[in-house]
Amino acid sequence: MEKKTILEELLLKKSQQKKKISPINYKKRLFVLTKASLSYYEYDKGKKGSKRGSIEIEKIRCVETVNLEESTPPARQYPFQIVYKGGLLYVYATNEESRERWLAALHKEIKDNSDLLNKYHKGFFINGKFLCCNQTCKAAPGCTIWEKCNVFFYLALEQQDPPLRMYCKKSESQSGPRYFRRRPTGWMRGSRWELVVSLLSRGLKSHRQDKSQVYSLAFKSSFENIYNVWHFSCVCCALFRNQSVNNKPNISLCSWYAGNISRAQSEQLLRQKGKEGAFVVRKSSQAGMYTVSVFSKVPDKKGTVKHYHVHKTPENKYYLSEKYCFESIPKLIHYHQHNSAGMVTRLRHAVSTQVNKVPSTASLGNGIWELKREEIVLLRELGSGQFGVVHLGKWKGQYDVAIKMIKEGAMSEDEFIEEAQTMMKLNHPKLVRLYGVCSKSYPIYLVTEYMPNGCLLSYLRSHGKELQPLQLLEICYDVCDAMAFLESCQFIHRDLAARNCLIDSNLTVKISDFGMTRYVLDDLYTSSLGSKFPLKWSAPEVFHYTKFSSKSDVWAFGILMWEVFTLGKQPYELYDNVQVIEKVSQGYRLYRPQLASDIIYQIMYNCWHELPEKRPAFYQLLSFFEALREDNRA
Repeated sequence: MEKKTILEELLLKKSQQKKKISPINYKKRLFVLTKASLSYYEYDKGKKGSKRGSIEIEKIRCVETVNLEESTPPARQYPFQIVYKGGLLYVYATNEESRERWLAALHKEIKDNSDLLNKYHKGFFINGKFLCCNQTCKAAPGCTIWEKCNVFFYLALEQQDPPLRMYCKKSESQSGPRYFRRRPTGWMRGSRWELVVSLLSRGLKSHRQDKSQVYSLAFKSSFENIYNVWHFSCVCCALFRNQSVNNKPNISLCSWYAGNISRAQSEQLLRQKGKEGAFVVRKSSQAGMYTVSVFSKVPDKKGTVKHYHVHKTPENKYYLSEKYCFESIPKLIHYHQHNSAGMVTRLRHAVSTQVNKVPSTASLGNGIWELKREEIVLLRELGSGQFGVVHLGKWKGQYDVAIKMIKEGAMSEDEFIEEAQTMMKLNHPKLVRLYGVCSKSYPIYLVTEYMPNGCLLSYLRSHGKELQPLQLLEICYDVCDAMAFLESCQFIHRDLAARNCLIDSNLTVKISDFGMTRYVLDDLYTSSLGSKFPLKWSAPEVFHYTKFSSKSDVWAFGILMWEVFTLGKQPYELYDNVQVIEKVSQGYRLYRPQLASDIIYQIMYNCWHELPEKRPAFYQLLSFFEALREDNRA
């Protein structure tokens, strides 16, 4: 291997802290980069001393900057890291120019390495944990995507009948994903062709030919905008999911497809985006039909949402305007992204409702509710609740999950974990899924479905003025749908309120924390009798006799409806807990919210009947809401 020096400079090196108790120190070392290794030497009085360490270039997995620590002194303003097989080295350059020079040189030397990282840690590893994600193992998987890991390929296409055969060769290009150098006949440039592929069999069949990896694939141009994108990572190609059926486009893969969201939800979603030409495609209320919903500020500057039904010709072609027919919905959307052609505006901004969810078929813990803590990476804090801090995280580096970290002493762990197995079996589209727990050490993790739009109460307070009464009705319907399911399973929530409902990416409201309240050990809900419950959401039989049932959940649902139609106001805001008990016992009930019609208020009021048996069941309430939805559609 050539020993010629590529780069040489005096830099500051941080001790590797191989033991948690090791002191942290910083020493000046002369760093020397060659084709074979990165070495560092003692340096004193202008002379190179003995070698203090060396890392083989082929063992380096990542080179990247690091976020500054708090109160960083001027001498340590420009850190970068070298992650290699077996270790992690932090180095400080003297200035930004020096750091960029080292990063560029190292990136060039390691680009052919076979084990580059997909993700790295953007924070330092200090005192036994990473500052970015609090993981305590130095070899823990990274929490931030390393963009420079991408390796690019030339594509050669050999026409067959069918299929096309795609040859992938590694490229020296570093220009960016899906852009390829021009080649003689038979080579395509990525800016004109999108890599969209479909497996031709259950497994990805490949074989070696002329030192190239050869895959049998279907290949379509970007104008057809269908199938999966081929992802490049490190030195291999990774294909995710076979979603094509009979070579027809599957629109569920498209970022603009929103599935079963309602008309009201689509309007809410697009108004929240607020951009001219923001759009989604959704299933129509008419079976087998689709609707394009698009936001425009013409002619109303506040903005309106127009809904266009996708029609089909007798020849099974799709159109919004009969003059412009297409073989597939993706082709139709692609055309209208460039031409309004009779619409109020062209489709400018696709609004995605897709997040990287755990598939419903995935078994997080191989069918076991106790999950492996090391497979869960904490990314950032989302907030805190009655159980402890909640984080956004990744499971196995791939799926978005929410992690509730239960602080020690916050709940009766043994009883809850026994109950968690039951809760995991309650699978309904309007319930936040509990995937499992990590209970073998503190803090205990509850791993649940991630809901990117957060808590319903906060959403009502921040976005409530943008919502129409029909959209508020949809929120109540979603909650009632979930509660009717829990009722059918003889399951009591005990803490139904807007604060315990969450909103997913397509604005569907789901119930969270069902069944957990009885295990809380703090004083938040303690009455004079020692029972724990949210008093202002509680039925008289709860605060008088501590008697819970699905009918006490119905009372709480009425209070939740009132929260929704007041856009997040505090119930009985003028009274303390003792006054609420007194007034409710005397027959006082919450007033009708301004946004609630007489019919809506009557539903709330029926939930607050003094006698539990006189209150409607959730399945009855659900039928009321369905009838109201049909009336509004008509």
